[in-house]
Amino acid sequence: MEQEKSVSERGLLFGGELSFLERCLRVNPKSYGTWHQRGWVLRRHPLPDWQHELQLCTQCLQQDGRNFHCWDHRRLVVREGGLPVEEELDFTQRLINTNFSNYSAWHYRSTVLPLARPHPTLPRQLSPHALLHEYELVQNAVFTDPSDQSAWFYHRWLLGRADRDGSVSCLFVDFIEQRVAVVFTRPVNVPADGGGLVLRVDNRPLPLSWTPPQGGKHSPVWVCELPPGTLNVDFPDQTVRVTWGQDGGSMECCCTERLRGEGWCRDSATDQQLFQGDLSVQRAAVLETELASCKQLLELEPDNKWCLLTFTLLLWALGPLEGEAECLGALARLSGCDPLRAAHVADLRSRLLVQNAVLRMEYAQARVVTLAHKGITCLCHLDQLLLITHLDLSGNPLRNLPPALRTLLCLQVLQADDCSLEGIEGVSGLPKLEEISLRDNLLSDLRALRPLTLCVRLGSARLSGNPVCEGEGGAAAVRSMLPLPLDLLT
Repeated sequence: MEQEKSVSERGLLFGGELSFLERCLRVNPKSYGTWHQRGWVLRRHPLPDWQHELQLCTQCLQQDGRNFHCWDHRRLVVREGGLPVEEELDFTQRLINTNFSNYSAWHYRSTVLPLARPHPTLPRQLSPHALLHEYELVQNAVFTDPSDQSAWFYHRWLLGRADRDGSVSCLFVDFIEQRVAVVFTRPVNVPADGGGLVLRVDNRPLPLSWTPPQGGKHSPVWVCELPPGTLNVDFPDQTVRVTWGQDGGSMECCCTERLRGEGWCRDSATDQQLFQGDLSVQRAAVLETELASCKQLLELEPDNKWCLLTFTLLLWALGPLEGEAECLGALARLSGCDPLRAAHVADLRSRLLVQNAVLRMEYAQARVVTLAHKGITCLCHLDQLLLITHLDLSGNPLRNLPPALRTLLCLQVLQADDCSLEGIEGVSGLPKLEEISLRDNLLSDLRALRPLTLCVRLGSARLSGNPVCEGEGGAAAVRSMLPLPLDLLT
């Protein structure tokens, strides 16, 4: 049709369709099909009237500021029509000044602000002057109505979170088991043929297949099993190097621990600022200013959950170790103020404790981590614990050992007593696990113990206090399944 009809004919045809669609929107301004059809017509109209479309959107949004179909259409109009984003910024300002609770206006502002006020050098970030103005705007909103979540969400966006670049952060080589593991700063997808991830032994590239220990297509840890004889523990000068992509960096290591036959190279979690909570973009001075504002508001609204959450995240970003006690106290208050989200708060608390355990392990240059009786409800950042040999999780309400635990390729001793465990899938196939303690859990049948049969080095398991071990029949079945020493159940 576009080739058969003239410009004027198409303009008349599409203009009639737009008039019809506008009448439909007057009846039902939230009709997805109508908005979608209108966008389709406008993209094919030879001379679309973009200003009229903006006026139509403004009228619909005045009736209902949360009409997200209309907001989507407005984005299309600005993008396709090449309209100035500066005017859109002024539009959101007027809506927000009218109603601080207009979440859609805050969200739309976050999409146009980086375009209207870009940072001179940093992509997708705001200029310093614009950032200060936005902080002033959002602080006026939260001090006006501290319980409204719209402004708090926008404040969280302003503080930001940096996207990790997906570079290599750790290389581990087991010269005896002929195994290489690579840890990235975030989950990445490595093709089965290793495309993009190249391993070189003595500067000689090897064709290899990489697999994630915890399964899935994206993982922070990737492992390859080398052909026998590729690595030789008796050659102290043998080097292993990995290269990731064009700009993902490279790492090299040799056999640094001859007795264990291991070698590794690891970036510092502190230097990489891996653990900056959810706020990792802004400078410390900005975070400290916002922290002071939160403290001021908490004096007026001590039980405001949004302020407590932001206060915690700011403390966390400024110094997770130094502010740990204060963070934990704020999280306890937050859990009491918002009991419906107590589980989410418990997971935040667990993430803080695990991250701090990683930092302390790094400072002490140790390979032993103790997280016993911390009230941890979930295990995260296990990729940062790849090098540990001993882990104590006892006394935490975990319920399950997750598949991510399989990234602990060096783990030899695992203690997880009294954790209310119903499953232990994560221990399946741990290559160096020699001793495990799972006393006083909720393991109820033999299927729950099958992951232990895949631990080739396992020599001791303590399982007393689990339902699966009750009675002579249960103990005999466990002994039959796990041909380990007879003190298995003691």
